[in-house]
Amino acid sequence: MEPTASVKVFLCKNKSTLLVGGATAAVLVALGVAYKYLRRPVTHMRVGVVSQLLVHPLKSGKAASVPLAECLNIGLKCGQMQDRHWMVVTEDGHMVTGRQEPRLVLVSLTCEGGDVILNGPEMSELRFPIKQLDNAVMDCRVFGADIQGRDYGDEASRWLVRYLKAEKTFRLVHFEAHMRARRSVDAESLFSPHEEVAYPDCAPVMLLSEASVKHLSGKLNKDLTVERFRPNIVIGDCEAFAEDSWEEIQIGSVRLRRVMSCGRCIFTTVDPETGIINRKEPLETLKSYRLCKPDEKHIYKSAPLFGQLLSVEKTGVIQVGDLVYKISR
Repeated sequence: MEPTASVKVFLCKNKSTLLVGGATAAVLVALGVAYKYLRRPVTHMRVGVVSQLLVHPLKSGKAASVPLAECLNIGLKCGQMQDRHWMVVTEDGHMVTGRQEPRLVLVSLTCEGGDVILNGPEMSELRFPIKQLDNAVMDCRVFGADIQGRDYGDEASRWLVRYLKAEKTFRLVHFEAHMRARRSVDAESLFSPHEEVAYPDCAPVMLLSEASVKHLSGKLNKDLTVERFRPNIVIGDCEAFAEDSWEEIQIGSVRLRRVMSCGRCIFTTVDPETGIINRKEPLETLKSYRLCKPDEKHIYKSAPLFGQLLSVEKTGVIQVGDLVYKISR
C-alpha cells in the first residue's frame, strides 16, 4: 500500500536522523574495540639472549663485533661506526657488493680517533680523516634507488683497485647525516613509508639465531658462522627458527618490530673467511627446506628465508648479554 503524504514527510524528516544515529553507533563500536585492544594486557616472554652484535660499517665488508651498540631508526651505531654507512661504488656511482667482488668481505673498515682505517689481506693499512668536507658528494645508486655519498678521494680509490685487482676504477663513499636516506618501502613494499636506511639492502636491522645457523650447519655437515649471513643482532638460548614467530620484541629499552623474513641470495655462498664464492652452498640446501608459503611467492619468489628483517619502534642501547623478550598483546 502506498504511504500517505504525512508518512512520507515523517520518513524524510527522520532519514538523516537515522543515518547520523547509525554512524554514531558505528563510531562507538569502533571506539569500544580500540579501547578493548588498548586495555589488553601486554605480556613479555623471555625468548633468548643477545649473544653477538655485529656492525658492518662498509657494505659487504667485514663485520665488527661490538659489546654494545646504539640502536637507531637507521640501524646500529657503535662510536663513529654506523652500519652500512660506507660503500664501494663504480665511477658512475653504482654500488659494488660481495656479489660482484667477493673479496670485499675480507676488507675491514674501522674508525679510531677521527680517522678511518682500511685493512685487507696482503695490503698496507690505509688511514685517512673521517671529516673531508671539501670532497665532492656523488650521486649513487643502490638497487636502483638514488642516494648520495661523500667521495673519499683518489688514495682510497687506488687502495681498493689494488686490493680487488680491478681493471676499472672504484670509489669509496660515505653517507652523512644531512643526506637524504633511502625509503625502505621503495625496496620492499612491506615496510612503512617513514622507515629509512643508508646503504643496507632494505632494513635497518637484521636478526638471526645461533640455533638456526647450527641447524643449517648440521644439514651441510659443515660448521658455518653467523658472519656468512651478515646479521646485526645474533640471538642465543632459543630453538632454531624461533625468530620467525617474534612479531615484536624488546631488548633492554629497545623495541623492534618484524617486517618480513630475509630472502637469501647468492651472497650467502661467499665464504667470509676466504672471500671465495662457490655459487651453490649453502643457498641450495636452504632452498630445500626454507622456501616461503605459496601465498607469499609474490614477496619472496624463489629466495629461501633465513633471518628476520626488523624496523626500530623505540631506539636505545643494546648490549651483548641482554635478555630478549617477545611482546604479546
